[in-house]
Amino acid sequence: MSATDVITPSRLKPMPVSQPVELSPKPSLIGMTREEMGAALKEKGVADKQIKMRVSQLWNWIYVRGVSDFDAMANVSKDMREMLKAHFTIARPEIVEEQVSNDGTRKWLLRFPPRGAGRPVEVESVYIPEEGRGTLCISSQVGCSLTCSFCHTGTQRLVRNLTAEEILSQLLLARDRLGDFPDREAPQGTIMPAEGRKVSNIVMMGMGEPLYNFDSVKTALLIASDGDGLSLSKRRITLSTSGVVPEIYRTGEEIGVMLAISLHAVRDDLRDMLVPINKKYPLKELMDACRAYPGLSNARRITFEYVMLKGVNDSLEDAKGLIQLLKGIPAKINLIPFNPWPGTNYQCSDWEQIEKFADFINSAGYASPIRTPRGRDILAACGQLKSESERMRKTERLAFEAMMIANHGED
Repeated sequence: MSATDVITPSRLKPMPVSQPVELSPKPSLIGMTREEMGAALKEKGVADKQIKMRVSQLWNWIYVRGVSDFDAMANVSKDMREMLKAHFTIARPEIVEEQVSNDGTRKWLLRFPPRGAGRPVEVESVYIPEEGRGTLCISSQVGCSLTCSFCHTGTQRLVRNLTAEEILSQLLLARDRLGDFPDREAPQGTIMPAEGRKVSNIVMMGMGEPLYNFDSVKTALLIASDGDGLSLSKRRITLSTSGVVPEIYRTGEEIGVMLAISLHAVRDDLRDMLVPINKKYPLKELMDACRAYPGLSNARRITFEYVMLKGVNDSLEDAKGLIQLLKGIPAKINLIPFNPWPGTNYQCSDWEQIEKFADFINSAGYASPIRTPRGRDILAACGQLKSESERMRKTERLAFEAMMIANHGED
């Protein structure tokens, strides 16, 4: 590992964040389709002949201008604004904590109000600034039901699916905090990356399995890619699944975004242990679904994510098996150095072994970049997310910091 990859624990104080908001039973316009928004306005007395125009106004203010207060909608009449305030909301979730890593990665712990008879829930979102782009990692569920043995998120039980509003709100809030809407500046106290501060890419790789929340994820991503709103290219949206085979084809057909597969093993016996959903959808079924993914081509390759676990899946025999497994699939293979978390029994592969593995894959004609670990010091890296309701005790956090110093040194 090079000197630039040295990880040290963050000593950051909490950033200025939003104050807790009064929980409101009012429905949010965020996450509604145009048809749903029109029906909601009609129910509150808006005339049929005005519906299309009003929906277009609201869509622009919410998704192009990024407002979170109806009073900011300058070309909407006062009476209309009062009606909207009385019956709807476009408020953002509460920011419980905002952390910034030594490498510029940013993590938000967000609290959403109760749904029905439920309770408030919390999720984490991560922003990764890179040269020329900025990527936001979005959660789709509170917790996760898949229990992948190497993943910190998998140790938190599934609480519930997120709604389309809650998924989209993560994107809107990130753009707020980064000053990424027109004529908007970042809030006072926000630390801005020097380059690539705007959210140009989003990945459904946060907490949860997106394809176990298909309908809400579909609605949110279609709104995110809507050309009259947030206008993200579908080529810049990636959905990652651990292998929910029946929904993979639907993802390509109905959403049309880029696909990533959390693979991590090339044999069913090992993958059954690392990614237990493999017992339901084994590798042959998963690979058949990948080969049938709509729009698959060299220009629209599937990304296969492969976490490097020392002595578990990192041998050259595993690399050979990987090449055989992916034969005939236009693919890119992301090699992910294992990101440690308190209580894990796994270790990251030695850097020399990761490079040998990557060289073998490259020589077979597949791109196999080694993902640079980002945000490890604030538990924001791949596989480390876990919401505040399951946050580490202070003793666990101190033990984690000591482990990071022992493994990587301190500046």
